[in-house]
Amino acid sequence: MSTQASAQIRQMANFILQEAHEKANEIRVRTEHDFNLEKQTLIHKAKLDVHAEFETKEKEREVQARIQKSTELGNSRVQKMKYRDDLLNQLLKDATARAAVISAQPNYPSLLTRLIVQALIKIEETDVVIYCRQADLAMVTKVLPQAVSDLVKLMKEKAGVDVKPNVTVNQNRSKDLETSTGGGIIAVADDGRIVCDNTLEARLNLVYIELLPSIRAILFPEGQ
Repeated sequence: MSTQASAQIRQMANFILQEAHEKANEIRVRTEHDFNLEKQTLIHKAKLDVHAEFETKEKEREVQARIQKSTELGNSRVQKMKYRDDLLNQLLKDATARAAVISAQPNYPSLLTRLIVQALIKIEETDVVIYCRQADLAMVTKVLPQAVSDLVKLMKEKAGVDVKPNVTVNQNRSKDLETSTGGGIIAVADDGRIVCDNTLEARLNLVYIELLPSIRAILFPEGQ
């Protein structure tokens, strides 16, 4: 082979090698570019995923915090209401204990008379049985005629009606009122179908219910 032909072959080989190197370099550059682009895409996606997960956990934390705060607030309100109810119940209990002392006062017979008259007016029946505590039996029996007389007189003066009530005291000792009633009477008519509770306990409960809004306002001012 001539020297010229060898030179041409070497020249062609060098050209092919140069082309191969350039192509390989081009592939390497493109591969690195694609790799870096994919890496940046994955990193960006990972950042977004982490950020989204963080936001989700933060929202869950905020929700749990609100739930806990609401629960604590609810428990606090329940405890506050329970404390108030306990205080009001104790107030009523103390008032009931004080009311029981009334039956030992000198004016108790007069009070019994008025309670009987009130019950007879309210019950509006002719045949009535009066129930009382066993401790008050003698006193009720004693004041009953006066109470009936006051009723007859009152009905005549205020309504112009002549009434002739048949009022008796309960004779069944097993049906006497409990000591816890504090005193007073219960009037019963029509075989127990009509009842007027005029015991001191019942009267106190009525007053308590009526004045409860005022009592709450005094004991628990708004905002406290």
